[in-house]
Order: sequence, then structure tokens, then C-alpha cells
Amino acid sequence: MNVPLWLALIVVGYLGIKLIRPPWWLVAVLLLGGYLLADSLLAPVIDTAVKSRP
Repeated sequence: MNVPLWLALIVVGYLGIKLIRPPWWLVAVLLLGGYLLADSLLAPVIDTAVKSRP
């Protein structure tokens, strides 16, 4: 199943806010940082690490 990155970020952000109730600025920083990291030079390394699980 292929899920668009923007949809996954919205879902993770919503669940994180509902369950943990962190400050809004922290959620924004984590989501933006994750989005930028996924589009960086480290993306192949992250992709390999995520897909290497059995």
C-alpha cells in the first residue's frame, strides 16, 4: 500500500496531538523536520533502513 507523504504526516500529527497533547510548535517542528529529512540526501539511507525489516 502506497500512502502519500503528506497524508501520512497529517495522520501522524493528528494522532500525536490527540494522544500525547504536546505543544503545537513541537508538532510543527517534528513534522517539518521529518518532511525535509525525507527529501534530503539521507532519504535512501532511511528508505533502506525502513524496508530492511522482515
